[in-house]
Amino acid sequence: MTTTTPAATRPTQLVLPGQAAAPNGPVDPFMMYLMHHAFRRDLADFARCAPRTPVADRVTWRRLRDRWADFGEVLHHHHSAEDQIVWPTLTQRADADGRAVLDAMEAEHDLIDPLLSGCALEFDRLGRHRDIAARERLADLLVRTRDCLGAHLAHEETEALVLIQRHFDAEDWELIERQINGAADTGIRDLFRFIPWLLKGIEREDRAAILAKVPGVFRFLAKLGEGRFARAERRTFIYDPAAAI
Repeated sequence: MTTTTPAATRPTQLVLPGQAAAPNGPVDPFMMYLMHHAFRRDLADFARCAPRTPVADRVTWRRLRDRWADFGEVLHHHHSAEDQIVWPTLTQRADADGRAVLDAMEAEHDLIDPLLSGCALEFDRLGRHRDIAARERLADLLVRTRDCLGAHLAHEETEALVLIQRHFDAEDWELIERQINGAADTGIRDLFRFIPWLLKGIEREDRAAILAKVPGVFRFLAKLGEGRFARAERRTFIYDPAAAI
């Protein structure tokens, strides 16, 4: 189905730092753009912090290891939702060129997964041993992961989001989001950690626009959890204060 929503009724698209594009249309995928911003931000933070963290400080490496595990879990769920829910639904409506874009999306996920696993292995090693070689390998892997995921997100924003706007309307997207949320099985405790993570680094104006779109419980949990989350970030990224902001 191709949507025909009048331009005057179309939502204003969220554009965040680092974002490659925000195609206009009837769908408001602000949460997808917010997730992309968080992924870019985290990988930049990890890539800066790892070379600066002394190999002897195993307490900090264990914090970084655990923080990386949280990042990897969210990214895994995000990609799984795309591969299992968003892209298959879109494939049914797209033409041959569109299906080729969606095939590329899944193929790019497969390129990212081994990089994530490699980083997890080196974080774990550094949490147990003083290993300069492991830190060097990790620093290289993090840059490669940052660049690979960054290229994928840009491809998604410039081409796959065009297909979403072309073939879905607001009701379609609402149904997809309900399916994704139902599959995630996320509890209040998970949201208490997830929402401050999602909002980290968002400028005031963008933050106000985002919070106006979400349920009140999100705003409440953001206010309740951000102080605790910020303290944990300062401990984790202690050797790169810019990453903790």
